[in-house]
Amino acid sequence: MGDMSRVETVEQAKQNQEYVQALMDLLFQLADDDFILAYRGSEWLGLAPHIEEDVAFSSMSQDMMGHAAMFYEMLEELGVGKADDLAQLREAKAFRNAILVERKNGIGEYNDDPHYDWAYSIVRNYVYGLHKLVRLEALINSSFAPLALVSRKMLTEHRYHLMHWQVWLKQLANSTDTARQKVEAAIAKVWADAGELSDLGPKAESIVRFGLIAGEDLLKQKWLTKTKEVFKGAGLEWPGEPGKPQERGRAGEHTADLVSALETLSEVYRIDPAASW
Repeated sequence: MGDMSRVETVEQAKQNQEYVQALMDLLFQLADDDFILAYRGSEWLGLAPHIEEDVAFSSMSQDMMGHAAMFYEMLEELGVGKADDLAQLREAKAFRNAILVERKNGIGEYNDDPHYDWAYSIVRNYVYGLHKLVRLEALINSSFAPLALVSRKMLTEHRYHLMHWQVWLKQLANSTDTARQKVEAAIAKVWADAGELSDLGPKAESIVRFGLIAGEDLLKQKWLTKTKEVFKGAGLEWPGEPGKPQERGRAGEHTADLVSALETLSEVYRIDPAASW
């Protein structure tokens, strides 16, 4: 199998161990990003600004969880482990999500005096969503045919999510002075972590060499171009070059926020992983 050859099946992929290792690492990044941010979205249930948004946010979080499940199922087909176990039983250091998606929604806990930041959630979901758009568009040309196929299917659904976040961003940025200030503060907070989104992790070289996805620089350039257009359309100033967190999530370095999130996510499943929930 050449580095850039089209791989049509899992069985074909398994013929090259280095290819499989690169594919697995990329799939964990894709799955973990969506899985953790979907969980953060679920924490808005009953706390969103109004009941219609409660339903909408929950629905989009469910869609995102479904996307994560598709990626975990691909990992299961590759023989990594049971999809549910990959999501529920790994320790934080085994996760490959970007730090941005694991940050808490705000002060407090869901069941303990939550004072979540709506502007932060809107900006985070939109900025991540724009990067996910670029990533899915790149994955359509992936050398791993099953990944290209599933990414194409996700794109249509994901574009509706982006339209939702776009409406919210424009409304908040152009309503009251207080709302505008909160959006600007949220952008600064999100932007401090956003630079890691295009990081392909320790196996970046082989991921790109095997044609699994475009390179980090190209992904970043396309994502920044789309984000600049969005900010300009909302009348927001461009924040400049995005920063990166101290931890490198793509390499398994995470914050206490992820540890606590995983404890909550897997609490029931860990009681009896063999049960049918």
